[in-house]
Amino acid sequence: MKSLFTVLFLGFLQFFSAQEEEYPYGVFNFQENKTQKIFTDWTRVRQEPKVDAQILDSLQTNQQILIVKKEEIVLKLGERSSNWYKISYQKGEQVAEGYIWGGNLCVGYRNKNGYDFLFGLSKTENRKDKRSGENFKQNIASIKVLEGNTLLDEVFFNTGRGEELSYGTFTVESNHKLQNVELTLKAVVSGEACGIASYDQYVLFKDKKLIALPQLMNVGDADVYYHSENFIFPNDKGGAPNTIIFKMEEMEKDEKDREKKKYSSKTYLWNGTSYQLK
Repeated sequence: MKSLFTVLFLGFLQFFSAQEEEYPYGVFNFQENKTQKIFTDWTRVRQEPKVDAQILDSLQTNQQILIVKKEEIVLKLGERSSNWYKISYQKGEQVAEGYIWGGNLCVGYRNKNGYDFLFGLSKTENRKDKRSGENFKQNIASIKVLEGNTLLDEVFFNTGRGEELSYGTFTVESNHKLQNVELTLKAVVSGEACGIASYDQYVLFKDKKLIALPQLMNVGDADVYYHSENFIFPNDKGGAPNTIIFKMEEMEKDEKDREKKKYSSKTYLWNGTSYQLK
């Protein structure tokens, strides 16, 4: 009989076996001749695609650049693995070129109501598994909101290990009819294999501040197991005014191929400023 722990543990083993071969993660796969933005603070521009090459310049968060070419060279820092990219960008009245590491770019960015919202992965942290006590490394992502070049706020959240970074999206949604909320942001990262989790992170934006909701996790193993989490907002079917309803559904098959399902829910109350568990 499978369990959530078993599925995640299998993904854990798959991850470490994959470390023998260096490969870039899909969230850092950027297209040539497309614009992108710098995510990390003062990203170094180098003369060649390697960490010991001469530094030509440093670019601020939110600087727009153009991807000229994706290089074959891959660099892994912590749990982030990406190609190097040749870029061009505006430097005063001149156009400059150089190379940057893709892990320093935004996974996604949006502009809404005069604000720039950036989503990216900024670092790796050491963690300990609560069940096994084993140490492991985990990627830390964040969403930033800027007004011009001024950083107004930033929230951090986990995005799992390397193999959970096959795909990433970043969208701006409505305010979901939550009092005083200007809009909601949704960042998603996911893997592409059975037993590899995906993470949904909702963030509320109000009064130039970001408020991260509890993270949602989904994982499945073909048709024998799945664990699904989602929110029901006030404007969704079954929603209620100024509440955020958390729903969990889990299914696993026993040795006789019979389905066993579990359900749970929580209700968070939104008072116009913050949320709390009912």
